[in-house]
Amino acid sequence: MAEQTWHTRPETTADAPAIREILLGAFLTAEEANLVDALREDASWIDGLSLVAVAEDDTVAGQALLTRCHIGQTPALCLAPCAVLPSHQRSGAGSAAIRAALAAAQEQGEAFVVVLGHPEYYPRFGFDRASAHGISLSIEVPDEALMALSLDPARPLPSGVVRYAAPFGI
Repeated sequence: MAEQTWHTRPETTADAPAIREILLGAFLTAEEANLVDALREDASWIDGLSLVAVAEDDTVAGQALLTRCHIGQTPALCLAPCAVLPSHQRSGAGSAAIRAALAAAQEQGEAFVVVLGHPEYYPRFGFDRASAHGISLSIEVPDEALMALSLDPARPLPSGVVRYAAPFGI
C-alpha cells in the first residue's frame, strides 16, 4: 500500500473499541489489546500520549502509545504498543502515529523514550541502541531490540535499568 497523508490526533474515549480491534488485528494474541486496556486504568497513563492515525474515511487505522516508565530513577516514556490495522499496514499510518506521539511528548516536556522493537524500524524516528547509553532491562532481550531516544538534544539519556509500568509485567 502506498504512503498517504494521515491525520493524527490524541485518542478519545470513543476510540477505545477501534484501538482494541487494531491491536487484535495486528498481533497474534489479545495480549497487547489487554495491555492497553490495563494501561488506561494505570497511573502510568498520560493523557494526550495515545495517538491515533485516522484515514480519510474517519477509520482509526493506527495507534502509538507512550506511558510512564523509568530509566533507573529518571522518569521516561515507553513506546508500546504501536499497531496498524492489517488493511492499512505499510501505508505510513504507524509512522504518522509514532511521530505524532513523540511530538506530543516533547510538547509536554518529556525528554526520554524507550522502545523494545524491530531494530530496522525504530531508528528512522531517532532511536538507537539503548545499551550504548548504559540502559538495560531486567529480562533478557536481544541487545539491538532495546532502543532509546532523547527528545531534547540538550539532555543526554540517563543510564540504568528500565522499569516499566506494572501492567507490562516486567
